[in-house]
Amino acid sequence: MGGVESHLYELSQRLIQRGHKVIIITHAYGNRTGVRYLTNGLKVYHVPTKVIYSEATLPTIYGFFPMFRHIIIRESIQIVHGHGAFSALCHEAILHNHSLFGFADASSILTNKLLKFTLSDIDHVICVSHTSKENTVLRAALSPRHVSVIPNAVVASQFLPDPTKPDPNWITIVVISRLVYRKGVDLLIAIIPRICEMYKQVRFIIGGDGPKKIDLEQMREKHLLQDRVELLGRVKHHEVRKVLIQGNIFLNTSLTEAFCIAIVEAACAGLFVVSTKVGGVPEVLPSHMIHYASPEEDDLVIAVSKAIHTFRSGKIDPSKFNGELKEMYN
Repeated sequence: MGGVESHLYELSQRLIQRGHKVIIITHAYGNRTGVRYLTNGLKVYHVPTKVIYSEATLPTIYGFFPMFRHIIIRESIQIVHGHGAFSALCHEAILHNHSLFGFADASSILTNKLLKFTLSDIDHVICVSHTSKENTVLRAALSPRHVSVIPNAVVASQFLPDPTKPDPNWITIVVISRLVYRKGVDLLIAIIPRICEMYKQVRFIIGGDGPKKIDLEQMREKHLLQDRVELLGRVKHHEVRKVLIQGNIFLNTSLTEAFCIAIVEAACAGLFVVSTKVGGVPEVLPSHMIHYASPEEDDLVIAVSKAIHTFRSGKIDPSKFNGELKEMYN
């Protein structure tokens, strides 16, 4: 389960607790089609639309509209809340944007034209950071008055730190991410051997799955790091805390992020954070919880080294981060 999925689930549960009726419409996942019911009667429609790449459905402009119309009439829906700037299943909705895109390359030009068309008839847009808002306003030629910023939330009580879990014989760096190009996995592959060579007491725990996993496995074999780089594969959302509390430092190497809920969850779990300074990431955490780096190999190595020295010095107590973030994002 990714950040958007968990955010939608938690948001739906809170709305149901307030007495609202909530349904979720998404595409089919493998054999999971039709209607499913989740906690508190949350109804999920898995519609049989074609997935073309990385769980993205084929854009058909209005091919999904007859089914969508049937569902919203059947369920007496009054508000439609669409997630993702290029959701093929939602063209007329309140758009909640988690994405950042460029302006210069051909794909960005084409998709920005599509976004401008899609957003021409909506009532309001919600972005998760001010960087995302600025990006969306420029891409879609919107009035800033029609765009609000509401950051993602985290249930801090689900990520309570446990200082007894990290192995005292190691400094453990945790990475939990989809293993795809956008998440900077190539940078991660480049810096792990260098960090392991510089610091003999450092090990890595990496959770997540994706097309770049085989590259991580090859790096581990090439540099003989089987005892210092643990690859967990796919991690279920309810198991994320169990992985996080084993670490001392959380590393995010993303090349682009509108918000990055993962670093909030990691800090809540008592980890010091190292992240690339991209997109809306600088808006997320207070400066004493995080070290930033440019999305390049040498700068990331320097930032991780600083974090290791900061941790060794004992100048900060990450276990106190949870209380601070609870007031900010709960």
